[in-house]
Amino acid sequence: MTPRELEAVLEATWPPAATCRAGPWLIRDGLGGGKRVSAATAAADWQVADIATAEAAQAALGQPALFMIRPGEDALDAALAAQGYRVVDPVLAYAAPVVSLAHPAPDPTAGFAHWPPLGITADIWASCGTDAARLRVMDRATGPKCVILGRHNDRVAGVAFAAIHGATAMLHALEVLPAQRRQGSAHSMLRCAAIWAQDHGATQLSLVVTAANTGARALYASLNMQIVGQYHYRMK
Repeated sequence: MTPRELEAVLEATWPPAATCRAGPWLIRDGLGGGKRVSAATAAADWQVADIATAEAAQAALGQPALFMIRPGEDALDAALAAQGYRVVDPVLAYAAPVVSLAHPAPDPTAGFAHWPPLGITADIWASCGTDAARLRVMDRATGPKCVILGRHNDRVAGVAFAAIHGATAMLHALEVLPAQRRQGSAHSMLRCAAIWAQDHGATQLSLVVTAANTGARALYASLNMQIVGQYHYRMK
């Protein structure tokens, strides 16, 4: 997956409410849906003085000054650092062929892919810190999408959201209830997502995770998912 492909999948499967150009920047209106849908990115050649243009556009939306820094944007990274922006949430992207993730198939009761989401999924997300603004991000995705409700020992175990852009599915907002952790629920939900993605024409499953989340990264490595990209944010 190339950096451009990763960016396209991210934008399509976890979309902002709106975008606009402000000078050389692409400005995202996230409506409270988190950094990924609110960060500005460089869309053309820029000068240091142009940073103020992005800041003003974000302030007009009621959003903090926030930039996403992608591979090869070292000059922008340095310019923002010089203006007091700090690094926030370095992120890694993982991917693997769905055919490898879908086998062996999990127990048929381990996950239920569906859309629109059952009410209990919002309750689970809310208990894990995924609020209504992020649920609205899911609603905005226009391609094939589903919610996966995970189960273990005849109890609800967790939830995740998946959507497809082109031949790539991306998994978002994977949460496992505290009482159900370390019992294989996340593993099973990932495999359920791969089966759903395969059934809907995708050839690979991807996701993003903060570099600091070593537990999740160990899970993805155990499934032979490979790091295919990275980015980080700069925020005042």
